[in-house]
Amino acid sequence: MSDYVYPILFGIVCGVISRMLMLRTDYRQYPTYLHGKIIHIALGFIASALGAIAVPALIQEEYTAITFLTVAASQFREVRNMERNTLAQLDQYELVSRGNTYIEGIAIAFESRNYLVIFTSMLTTLAYVLFHIIVGIIVAIGCMFLSKLLMGGGKLKDIVDIEYVEPHFKKEGLYVDNIYIMNIGLPQRQEEVLKYGMGFILKPKNFNSRSTIANLGQRQAILHDIHTALGVYRDSGTPALVPLAKRDLDDGRVGVFVLPQEKNIEKAIDIIGNTPTLENAIRMPTKRKKHEGGNIS
Repeated sequence: MSDYVYPILFGIVCGVISRMLMLRTDYRQYPTYLHGKIIHIALGFIASALGAIAVPALIQEEYTAITFLTVAASQFREVRNMERNTLAQLDQYELVSRGNTYIEGIAIAFESRNYLVIFTSMLTTLAYVLFHIIVGIIVAIGCMFLSKLLMGGGKLKDIVDIEYVEPHFKKEGLYVDNIYIMNIGLPQRQEEVLKYGMGFILKPKNFNSRSTIANLGQRQAILHDIHTALGVYRDSGTPALVPLAKRDLDDGRVGVFVLPQEKNIEKAIDIIGNTPTLENAIRMPTKRKKHEGGNIS
């Protein structure tokens, strides 16, 4: 096994670098705390070590060593549970919560990234052993690029058109365009809503998009991302100052009402557009119609 020391070390380093590239902190601010990052980098190191060691084990026909990968899989499922439980606890204290669908998507992402690290370290180690370190570097760059691509996912701007609409009242009813949002009776609250409130209309680009943005978890993710980036004009115990997203039942449009502290229309549209399309919210009803040979309207 001494002949494989350098390939194993090379695979581990490439795997850890890949994990660090996938561990980013953006305006959603998770994870921000140092200890959270250390945990994920340490797990990335373990994943890359398992992937790198698996290659020499297979070459030496030590097939029992592969059982460690099954142990790793169960361990990474615990990572998913850890992220889910942590975020669910933190979500109780958010003024605008992420929602369970968003949390589940984040938990799945953290689990899957460890598998990408294993594949990266395995392929780079294999390329080093079979060919040369130069080939290993090329494979590592390709794996990191692929991991970055797979990590990106879809954005809301790919499936909807976003338009700003000034919220308005019809008697006590708050509307964004013609979509009813909620009822506010107090004149003082109505003034605050008109002063700080912003409205947006999300127009689905196709029938599949209509089903996706109808998902309550996807709508909650939009509200959370906007207020994480732009702040929120509300506090606990103010039910009238609650951001909401309601659906037009006739055409599937979604009216989004938000109360940001920074009232910047262009920035808000950009944030909505860059909200991730949650995997658990994606629906493809037209695929079913095609499969059944039906007509698609």
